[in-house]
This record gives sequence, structure tokens and C-alpha cells, in this order.
Amino acid sequence: MNGNTAAETIRLKKERNAVILAHNYTRGEVQDLADFTGDSLELARLAARTEAQTIVFCGVWFMAETAAILNPGKTVLAPVPSAGCPMADMIDAARLKAFKAEHPGATTVCYVNSTAEVKAECDICVTSGNAEKVMATIPRDREIIFVPDRHLGSHVSSLEGRKYHLWPGYCPTHARLTEKAVLDAKAAHPGAPLLVHPECAGGVRALADECLSTGGMCRYARESAAKTILVGTETGILHRLRSENPDKTFIPVSEALVCPNMKKTTAQDVLESLAEMKTRVEIDERTAARARRAIEAMLAV
Repeated sequence: MNGNTAAETIRLKKERNAVILAHNYTRGEVQDLADFTGDSLELARLAARTEAQTIVFCGVWFMAETAAILNPGKTVLAPVPSAGCPMADMIDAARLKAFKAEHPGATTVCYVNSTAEVKAECDICVTSGNAEKVMATIPRDREIIFVPDRHLGSHVSSLEGRKYHLWPGYCPTHARLTEKAVLDAKAAHPGAPLLVHPECAGGVRALADECLSTGGMCRYARESAAKTILVGTETGILHRLRSENPDKTFIPVSEALVCPNMKKTTAQDVLESLAEMKTRVEIDERTAARARRAIEAMLAV
């Protein structure tokens, strides 16, 4: 990113009364432009309380949708609308309705990594950062449907000690992290704590010292006395970890953990989004209202 891009982005941001939000997995140049960088929960909270009239959301489409749902009347821009989420696309409203029909009376919970139409069919949302806390609020005598990520669902289910009806979705990026890669990294760096994301498979999670959201990883890095930390999640987070903790060493467990959708947005895309006010995220109001209830139920916990 050159200085002209940054300067012009700052100028337009003031002119448009805009705030730039970026997920921890986006390119370093985008994180450097952002007013706030965080995980899904952190960014959802920021989007819900921002006073800015325009929100530029750098991440993937469902994140921009969530911001739009929480901010009726404001303008939410997705710089690269083709930045999607394969996991979110593994379920839709029709298939969720059929799944719910198989388990009548169950509380339906969706990971925030889902589309607006799926959120609209759910009782409450969760993120990887608050799933355990949110799920603990659901009475233990209730059956639970959990969509779309089977790995986050099984992780929280095991922590709670109760069974969920899991949709078989998953994150293709985190699926690339193998137990062998984890064991090799631990052998190469004995004593270094290993952090993995709950979207990883169960065998990988079992080998980790901590299973955390990206926001949780950032907090762990700040607070830990460890000088070398192994990181098992999408490699975009390394930019923030290294920037915030220059005295520590962060080693990716696998260089293959790159989400092509998270990397689509560049600093130039952010600039053009503000300059041309594109691409506006628009959601049918009936769908948005129903999805908003599920998101706000999560934020109230």
C-alpha cells in the first residue's frame, strides 16, 4: 500500500462519515487501513454501536451482511462482493427448514458464519469467541440444532457435555490443518504453546494447548509469558499478532492455511469502495428483521 492510497482513503473516510472494519484474516495492508481489526464477535459488537453513517466491512460477505442487519438505515459497503464463505454456502434456508422438521421443538443455533436467510431461521447466533457462554444459556432439557460448522459444534458440545444435532458443514481452510502438521510443529518447537481455532477437526483440537477464536488468540499472545507461540489458524492473523507483540515469535503450523476469499480485498479495493460507495449490502427487510433477533439475542448474552 502506498502513501497516496492511505491518505486518500483517510480523506474519503472523513467525507463519507465512514468507519473501516477488518477481520483478523484479511491482508496486512487492509488491517493497517482499518479503524478496527477483530474477530467476528468483536466486529459484530463494533458494528452494532458505531455512530458512523457508512461501514466499510473488509472480510467476507456474511460479515458485511451481519453489519447491515444490525444497522438499518446506514450504508454498509463490501469492497469485494465476491468474497464469500464456502462454509456459509453449505446450508441454505430450505435445507435448514427440513433439518428443523426432523427435530421439532429444538433450539436452532447458527454460527455467525452463515447467510442472512439462515440466521433468519435460527433462534440465536454464536461466534467462535462466545459459543460456550451462549450455549450455556439454553436449558439443558432442550434439544439443540447447530449449523453449519460441525467442528465448532462438536467442540462446544464436548465442553458442555451434551449432544447437538450437527449440520455437516466445515471450513475448507481449517480442514487443511492435519494432525501430522501439528505434531511436526510441536516437535520442532518443544515447549511452545499451540493455539488452534475451533473450526479445526477434533484430532487437531485435541493436540492443542488452547482452542480459541482469533480474538482469543490475540489476548493469549498479549498475556502469555511464552516467547514463541505456534498458531494453527488462517495465516492473516500473523500480521496482527506480530504487530502487537514485536518481542515474541509466532510460527504458523501450516503455511497452507490461507483463505482465498479473505485475501480478495486489497487496500485499493477499500479506496475504490469509498470513492464509488460500492458495493452496498442490501437485505430484504423481513429477512433482516428475523435475522436481527438471532444476532441481538447473542449480543445480549
